[in-house]
Amino acid sequence: MFDRESDSEEHAVITRPGDSLAAEPAFAAREMPRRPGPPTARRVAPTDPAMSVMTDFTAQPPVLVAPERLIDEALRDMMVAGVRALLVSRGEKVIGLITSYDIQGERPLQFLNNSNFTRHDEIQVGHIMTPWERVPTLEWQTVRAARVQDIAERFRAERTTTHIVVLERAEPGGTVVRGLFSRTQLERQLAS
Repeated sequence: MFDRESDSEEHAVITRPGDSLAAEPAFAAREMPRRPGPPTARRVAPTDPAMSVMTDFTAQPPVLVAPERLIDEALRDMMVAGVRALLVSRGEKVIGLITSYDIQGERPLQFLNNSNFTRHDEIQVGHIMTPWERVPTLEWQTVRAARVQDIAERFRAERTTTHIVVLERAEPGGTVVRGLFSRTQLERQLAS
């Protein structure tokens, strides 16, 4: 199903004129609006449309973080917002993705071992994020025709991937971040 994914190394934008998707600057957790808790995981079948397990940013704006934010603060932002991944942005340009797995896993230690930094509390999001050109993506047109089983197979094929970003082509020739798939959420909905 996914013979072709986005090869674009351009940086996607978060908003475009006329979108209902409002990009907000990165903010401290105390100022961050709380998202409602995740809805009860609605059971999905493998043959259901893939969109039924996608977080659609036209309905629920993404949570953003600046690359300079400390990773401990970014993790608190995730907890407050009820998400496991943040788009890393500089202005309206998306430059990467950071997940709770990145922050709580091996990446901080690997960064400390390969840098002049010595303390965990000095590590910034930009130090350990997945750079935009390495973020797994799918095109919106492909997602519209896909089924849940196609997304599950994509996650199985990329065993280390926890999130897949959905990109949509914008006029004239740009790209916007349309949504996000979470492996955990998909598995929860398939198992319900």
